Amino acid sequence: MKYVDEFRSHDLAQKLSKDIRREANPDRHYNLMEFCGGHTHAIFRYGVQNLMPPNVRFVHGPGCPVCVLPIGRIDNAIELAQKHDVILCSYGDLLRVPASGRKSLLKVSAEGADVRMVYSTQDVLKIARENPDREVVFFAIGFETTTPPSAVAIKQAEAEGLKNFSVFCNHVLTPAAIQNILESPEVREIGSVLIDGFFGPSHVSSIIGSQPYEFFAEEYQRPVVIAGFEPLDVMQSTLMLIRQLNQGRHEVENEYTRVVSREGNRKAQSLVAEVLELRRSFEWRGLGLVPYSALQIKKTFAEFDAEKRFDIPESRVFDVKGCECPRILRGVKRPTDCKLFGTVCTPENPMGSCMVSSEGACAAYWSYGRFSQPKSQPKTEQEPVV
Repeated sequence: MKYVDEFRSHDLAQKLSKDIRREANPDRHYNLMEFCGGHTHAIFRYGVQNLMPPNVRFVHGPGCPVCVLPIGRIDNAIELAQKHDVILCSYGDLLRVPASGRKSLLKVSAEGADVRMVYSTQDVLKIARENPDREVVFFAIGFETTTPPSAVAIKQAEAEGLKNFSVFCNHVLTPAAIQNILESPEVREIGSVLIDGFFGPSHVSSIIGSQPYEFFAEEYQRPVVIAGFEPLDVMQSTLMLIRQLNQGRHEVENEYTRVVSREGNRKAQSLVAEVLELRRSFEWRGLGLVPYSALQIKKTFAEFDAEKRFDIPESRVFDVKGCECPRILRGVKRPTDCKLFGTVCTPENPMGSCMVSSEGACAAYWSYGRFSQPKSQPKTEQEPVV
């Protein structure tokens, strides 16, 4: 299968492993954050960490769109479904995320609320057409990858005159989160790991390109390598980051050239800019309020903005006591550091969003059974501070 099998070659993986071990300086540590949850799952599914030398460590970041959505926004969606009698549509992972009082969209659906899982925004528009007497709300989440389809849906609803369709917009921006991790006072007060370099997200970068990361490489002197999702992509990107660090370089390099360009998808960018605009601030689970890190619907399309149509209030809610999901999202802790992991918190009974989402770090640890501390990752008594 072209573009899949060749990136899972056992022989090439062993060669890359030898190259990494040869070039990794034994006198230093390499803490490399994979922002995207897809990279986290690739690392665990294929045992990439076990092919690394002891001083190369993967740090799991907040690159899971379901995981970073704060509880308050899920509470808002539940209230829409229960009190406003709307047809609430969203993607599958989001339905099981615990909100206040251990409620979830799946549970309120069982109690009678009209909550429907969809695979695309076109599914939502179809539901709106078939139910002209009902309000249909799309609970939109995700990074830059899933934002263009939401913009398309709004423009299409306007063109068709679908007055019963609106969007509860929760789209967030990758570069703002990276900047927050690197410089946020809140993160420093709580404690974080020293991050030497970043794996740039794959699908996000196909939309925004590699250019937005150039600021971080220059301003914070951290190398960034845009990496594909296959195991050999991750390993090659690891080697590229190690070489940059060894040479004292801090640049943006693109390993995923078969998909990502420097400019990105200009058509998608233009479409998003037409329909959506920056929010002044937005709450991220694990990061708190992050300025200019999310999008909202422009006034010219306000009739399709569920926040305005239903006067949705801002709501801040604390996580379940004992759940380490916020610290896991910041890279401060690993799933196995959480006392709830594998005991009261399992995929069948998730206590936090990191266990619910298919891209969550806890789900990766659980799914691929790599619960123990890998031999290649030495334990430390205290994490260094950024």
